[in-house]
Amino acid sequence: MPSAETTPTSVHEPDPVRPTKEDEVAASGSELIGGPIGRRALLGTSWWTPVRIIALVAIGMFALGLVQKAPCYNGAWFFGASSQYTHACYSDIPHLYQGRGFADGLVPYFDKLAGDMEYLEYPVLTGVFMEVASWLTPGSGSIQDQEQWYWMVNAGMLMVCAAVIAVCVTRTHSRRPWDGLLVALAPAFALTATINWDLLAVALTAAAMLMWSRGRSLAFGVLLGLATAAKLYPVFLLGPLFVLCWRAGKWRDFGKALGGTVLAWLVVNLPVMLLAWDGWSQFYRFSQERGVDFGSFWLILAQNSTDPLSTETVNTLATLLMLLCCAGVAALTLTAPRRPRFAQLAFLIVAAFILTNKVYSPQYVLWLVPLAVLARPRWRDFLIWQACEVAYFLGIWMYLAYTTSGDAHKGLPPDGYHWAIGAHLLGTLYLCAVVVRDILMPDRDPVRRAGDDDPSGGVLDRAEDVFVLGPAAHPPRHAAHFDGVQVEWGSREATDSSL
Repeated sequence: MPSAETTPTSVHEPDPVRPTKEDEVAASGSELIGGPIGRRALLGTSWWTPVRIIALVAIGMFALGLVQKAPCYNGAWFFGASSQYTHACYSDIPHLYQGRGFADGLVPYFDKLAGDMEYLEYPVLTGVFMEVASWLTPGSGSIQDQEQWYWMVNAGMLMVCAAVIAVCVTRTHSRRPWDGLLVALAPAFALTATINWDLLAVALTAAAMLMWSRGRSLAFGVLLGLATAAKLYPVFLLGPLFVLCWRAGKWRDFGKALGGTVLAWLVVNLPVMLLAWDGWSQFYRFSQERGVDFGSFWLILAQNSTDPLSTETVNTLATLLMLLCCAGVAALTLTAPRRPRFAQLAFLIVAAFILTNKVYSPQYVLWLVPLAVLARPRWRDFLIWQACEVAYFLGIWMYLAYTTSGDAHKGLPPDGYHWAIGAHLLGTLYLCAVVVRDILMPDRDPVRRAGDDDPSGGVLDRAEDVFVLGPAAHPPRHAAHFDGVQVEWGSREATDSSL
C-alpha cells in the first residue's frame, strides 16, 4: 500500500465563484438582502441551493410578467384597436387561437386557413406546442373566454420553459451557479415571455448547451435539432461549434452533434413534409416573402427613403451581411490568442443574425438572454443591454399605438420609433463588442479570470489546439512577467491545481 506521505488526504474542489465578491453591481444589489456573502458563510448546507432559488425567482418574475398583461387579459385584446399597445401588453397568443384555426379544430399544416395566411406559419414543433395548448383549452363559452383560456394554458406551459432555461443556465457553468440569476431577473425576459412561443426553442437550446458542457455531444445535437424544429435560429450554433472543433481537432464530437441535430430535425419534420408539403413549407415561404418589418435597421432605411429596396434585394443583402459576420466570427475563432469559449461565439452568431435580419420582434430578445449570461456574466454590461431592450419594448408598442389611433396620433411617431430601434441596435452591438474584447484579451473575461477555460465547452474545455492561424500560431518565446494565477489553458498538463 502507498504510504500516507505519498497519498493525498483530499482532492481540492474549486470553490464556487461568488458574484458579490467579484462584481461591484452584484455587491451593491446584494445590500437589499443583507449584503455580500461573508467568508464564514456556510455554503451548500441548506435546502435552498442556487438552482432552487434561481428557478423560483424565474417563476416569480414570469408571474410578474403575467400581471403586466392583465389590462389586455381583461379587455384590451378584444376591445379597442390601440389599447393593447398603449398598455404595452400585446400578445400574439390569444389572437392566433381563432386566426390560425385552433378555435375551429383545424389541423395545423394540413387544413387551409380562411384568412390571408394559407397555413400556419410556424415551424412544426412550435405548431405542435400550439396544438397541444388548444387541446387543453375548454371549448365552451364565448370566443373571448376561449382565447383567455388559451393564453393562460400557453402561459402555464411557457412558465415551465422559463424554469428550464433558468435551471440549465445555472448548471452549465458549475462554478458560477449564481450567474443564472441574471436570466431569472432579466426585465426584458419577463416582459416578452408570453408575446409568442419563442421560449420553447430557447429552453431546448439552453438544455442543448448544458448537454454540450457535460461532454454529451449526441444529446446536444438531438436537443439542438428539436430547438431548430421549433425556431430557425438554434441551427446557427453549429457554425461556431464547427470552427471550435476544427481548432481543437474534435471532429468526432462535432460529427455526433451534427448527426443528432439532423436526425432529430428530420424525425419532427419529415412526416409533415411528406404528407403536407404546402403547409410545412409555409414558414419558409413566409420568411422569404415577408417585407422589411419592425425593429430592423432596414426599416429605418425604408422609412427614410423615397425609393425603398425591394424585398428580394433586402433578402440578398441581409444574407450577405450575415455571411460576412459568419466569416468574421470564424476568423476571430482561429486567430484569437486563446480558443474562444463556445458560449461567447454562440452569442455573437445569434446576435449577428438578429442585427442583420429584416425584422426584429420584441420577443427575439429571449434568444439572446441565456447566451448573453453565459458569454458575459457581468451585471453592469447585462443591465445596460437590458435597459436598451426595455426601451425598445416600450417603443414598438407606442409606435403601434400611434399608427392605430387614427387622427389622434397617440403614441410614438416614426422618428421616435427609429430612436427606439437605435437603442436596441446599440445595446446589442455594445454587448457584442465587450464579448469580442474578452476573446481578444482573455484576462478581461470574467469566466477565465476566475481560473476556468471553457466550462460550457465540454470536450473543448482545456483541449489542445491543433489548427491556429495568425499570431496565435506562434506564441512569443518569453512571456512578460505576470503576478497572479497562471492558467494553462489548452494544455494536457493542466490540472485542477491550476485553479
